[in-house]
Amino acid sequence: MHQKAPVNVTCAIILFHNKILVTQRSEKMKLPLKWEFPGGKLEEGENVFECIKREIKEEINIEIEVVKQLSSSIYNYGTFTINLIPFLSEYVSGEIILSEHKDYKLLDKLELLHLDWAEADLPIVEEFLKMEL
Repeated sequence: MHQKAPVNVTCAIILFHNKILVTQRSEKMKLPLKWEFPGGKLEEGENVFECIKREIKEEINIEIEVVKQLSSSIYNYGTFTINLIPFLSEYVSGEIILSEHKDYKLLDKLELLHLDWAEADLPIVEEFLKMEL
C-alpha cells in the first residue's frame, strides 16, 4: 500500500511571560480535545518561519518572535502522517483570541506533563523539558 508523504505542520512553543502557551483542540477537529502546541500546515511557496507566524496570528491572534527550531517529530496517526516542525518562540504582542481551539492554558514547564497531548507533540514536549531556558 502506498504511504502518503507526511504533511508538514509547524507548531510553536510560545513563552508567554515565563509561562508556556498550550492549546486544546476542539471537538470538531481531528484528535478532539487533545492538547498541542498551536500551529498549522505549511502552504505551498511558504517557508516554515512564515508559516508559524501566520498560523499563530490566524489561530490565536498574537504576534510571536521565533527563537529557534527544535527537532521535527514524524508521527503516523494511521489515516495520515505528520511531520511536526516545532519552534521555540516568544510572545511579542496581541490579545489571545482563539479561532479554532476550545481552550488554552498558560503553564509552568513541569505542568506540561499533566496534559493529554496529541501524540505527535509528545517528543517535542520531552525535548523542550530537557532544555535550559
